[in-house]
Amino acid sequence: MKYYLSSYEIGNETEKLKNLVPKGKIGYIPNAGDFTGADPERRAKRNEKDMGSLRELGLEVEMVNLQNYFGKTDELKKKLDEIGAIFISGGNVFVLRQAMKLSGLDDILKELRDQKDFLYAGYSAAGCVLTPNLKAYEIVDKVDTPYPEETEVIWDGLNFVDFAFMPHWDSDHPESADIEKEIAYCKDNNIPYKAIRDGEVIIIE
Repeated sequence: MKYYLSSYEIGNETEKLKNLVPKGKIGYIPNAGDFTGADPERRAKRNEKDMGSLRELGLEVEMVNLQNYFGKTDELKKKLDEIGAIFISGGNVFVLRQAMKLSGLDDILKELRDQKDFLYAGYSAAGCVLTPNLKAYEIVDKVDTPYPEETEVIWDGLNFVDFAFMPHWDSDHPESADIEKEIAYCKDNNIPYKAIRDGEVIIIE
């Protein structure tokens, strides 16, 4: 699996992102925005902006709402095999982690880790959920369980990277000040981390 992890939105490495997409298609996953109290109009605008940015790269973009796949892991796996790439929006990492579990996306991604032509892309929460543990993120993200199918908080990340992903660092973003607190938590607890500014991207091939 290849990774394109942006701090915010699609980031500044857009040509690289386009080249990493294996089939010219990408599935847009909006579920980090499913947090309790989310404004539907604001969410719709966010989704359209993100998908529009991907379409501007010449990509074929399909909405893949994980809620439609809760309890339907086989269907989701078939869809991802067909598309070959996903782009996950930012939002609440705890909500995203739950949606991954309920849809089986977490297990599917574990199966795809050794598949070199699959792309995992996204920003903010999309990078955070790859880390070993989500404890540091409760400083910024409210611990939220919006889905009635899963009311327990999942503290384990996917453990695909060995560092805490710290987006919005030193940026003109409302969460930047609290990101400094998360970094302090990492330092106090000897947790490796990588902090990136909005616009910057971590690419792993």
